[in-house]
Amino acid sequence: MTEQLLHLTEKPLWDAARCAGMYEMSTRGRTLREEGFIHCSLLHQLPAVARALYGPDPADLVVLVIDGERLGSPVRFEAMKPGGEEFPHIYGPIPVDAVVEVRPFGAHTAGQGGEAP
Repeated sequence: MTEQLLHLTEKPLWDAARCAGMYEMSTRGRTLREEGFIHCSLLHQLPAVARALYGPDPADLVVLVIDGERLGSPVRFEAMKPGGEEFPHIYGPIPVDAVVEVRPFGAHTAGQGGEAP
């Protein structure tokens, strides 16, 4: 089984994407258009990403669980620097129907389920 693609975002941004039909934020404060791809993580990478982007006590964050087969855009695993850890990057917008689950960040790290998209 392939590891799930995960994207950490603020709940209001996900709510807006649900209305628009597409999610187009790359990372905190940067859009897909600005960055060229959407930053994602694997499960073991998520806590460090949350700390780096949102500090030691992130609030109002959700984790989008993405089905890569529903994307319609390429996914590439790339490192920020040569020999560094590789992270999944989605080279296009995320259709809301590719998000198969939405979990509050705290519940996600505890391995609990969450709301439907």
